[in-house]
Amino acid sequence: MRTSNYFISTLKEAPSDAEIVSHKLMMRAGLIKRLAGGIYTWMPLGLRVLRKVENIVREEMDRAGAIELSMPAVQPAELWQESGRWEKYGPELLRLKDRHQRDFVFGPTHEEVVTDIVRREIKSYRQLPVHFYQVQVKFRDEIRPRFGVMRGREFLMKDGYSFHTDYEDLQREYLNMFETYSRIFTRMGLKFRAVAADTGSIGGTGSHEFHVLADSGEDAIAYCPASDYAANVELAEAIAPTTPRAAATAELTKVATPEKKRCEDVAEFLGATLTQTVKAIAVMRAPEDETNAQATQSTQSTQFALILLRGDHDLNEVKTQKVIGEFRFARDDEIVAALGCQPGYIGPVGIGDIPVFADRSVAAMSDFICGANEAGYHLAGVNFGRDLPEPGQTADLRNVVAGDPCSDGKGRLEICRGIEVGHIFQLRRKYSEALKCSFLDVNGQSQFMEMCCYGIGVSRIVGAAIEQYHDERGIIFPRAIAPFEVCIVPMGYAKSEAVRTTADKLYADLCVAGIDVLLDDRNERPGAMFADMELIGIPHRIVVGERGLNEGKLEYKGRTDAEAEMVPLDAIGNFIKARLCAA
Repeated sequence: MRTSNYFISTLKEAPSDAEIVSHKLMMRAGLIKRLAGGIYTWMPLGLRVLRKVENIVREEMDRAGAIELSMPAVQPAELWQESGRWEKYGPELLRLKDRHQRDFVFGPTHEEVVTDIVRREIKSYRQLPVHFYQVQVKFRDEIRPRFGVMRGREFLMKDGYSFHTDYEDLQREYLNMFETYSRIFTRMGLKFRAVAADTGSIGGTGSHEFHVLADSGEDAIAYCPASDYAANVELAEAIAPTTPRAAATAELTKVATPEKKRCEDVAEFLGATLTQTVKAIAVMRAPEDETNAQATQSTQSTQFALILLRGDHDLNEVKTQKVIGEFRFARDDEIVAALGCQPGYIGPVGIGDIPVFADRSVAAMSDFICGANEAGYHLAGVNFGRDLPEPGQTADLRNVVAGDPCSDGKGRLEICRGIEVGHIFQLRRKYSEALKCSFLDVNGQSQFMEMCCYGIGVSRIVGAAIEQYHDERGIIFPRAIAPFEVCIVPMGYAKSEAVRTTADKLYADLCVAGIDVLLDDRNERPGAMFADMELIGIPHRIVVGERGLNEGKLEYKGRTDAEAEMVPLDAIGNFIKARLCAA
């Protein structure tokens, strides 16, 4: 490709609304242009990158035995009502009506549609297993789209769905996709980790996320350097302390703590460590004898409860919901009504029959400090069994932290940041039962199909790659997904016949060799051309100049090289091929 026949639109400065590195650089490099909040046009350079990502995904999915199809983006509401997700999915689901006032959705995912296809087309165990996938634009009406393509409303996604006769075959295909995803991200040149994860709104019994490692990642990942354990912090288990609770040694004491509401401030004021404090988190939850649906219909049907965490720990809402059911944090007026005290001084002592859920680490504490349920006061020397009852339930309710023992017993956890780019789920029979997707087994008996789903954020991968690979000059694309592998930058292309002839011949030779090359034949200053090529992130650059030609040499510089090097003109073709193979 020649720049004179192409479209490149770079900016010196990123728009003011661009927040993270990938968003800034994608806008500056002209990969995307904003149309509306969370909705972007993929410009020619960006589309080249997107298509390379997409092609790798397709090649590996086909290699793994999946079959591509294309399902409608607009889906009838009846399918979502049948699965139960019409009410449950939330405001992120874009709902619309046609001219006949029939309800539809713009699909954020396609579990319902593909299950409807399979229940209509597959009747016998002889037709299973089957794995369908597509690469398609999706839409989720994010409340606050941000970070460019990392959290947009419209995005390109590969979603796949497999159907099986039994759980054993489901596990086989799940492992097949785990390995396929690992190959996909390896081919793209990305540093990634596969981690055990929560199933979230998709549902099912198990899942793994694939994260590109980057400091800007929204997700925290817990991993063990001494083993292959890795999990999203939402799921990573904080194991119970192995040492038994120490006996009480201190008297219960009420101490004045004026204006000290945070555990950190209380500990410092009392000369204690933060690990000696317990924080009480007030929540409203559904009583055990009511369904979650009933509980959300009226605030009167919710029950006040306390969750206890050690002062240095953070609540894990995903784990907590699994233990206590659907909940929300209590309002100030609800806390006053239940405990007669403003937030900041509440605690579990003397609260009657209010349910208490304690994290495992709290249950092992003695002589701790907590709120006294009186403004300006805390209690010190508090002990279970003496000053308050044992917690009604003890469970893992917190986020793990660096240094926690790993649940596999092989070391201690470390925490890193990641950007989720892929997710695979064991759905089991969640959708097949809801949509009555069944088959006749070998004995002629009707059985519901086992099901998995597999997603890859194709457009998000572009942003994640940039978050992982960039410097002060711009993007550093891995070769496999770079818009061009090599750029030729001639000095004085329009003025020097020798430069023009050499650049044209080199361009033609590289194209014949199957190398994706860009010839910058613009009448621009060398500095401007160098800056654009580095901003765009092309891995290899060849400079053609009269001075070098007089010596029979061309200048080569890799995108991450500190210095350029001179290469003999007659050796440049093999030199570039060797560099591309090495990459």
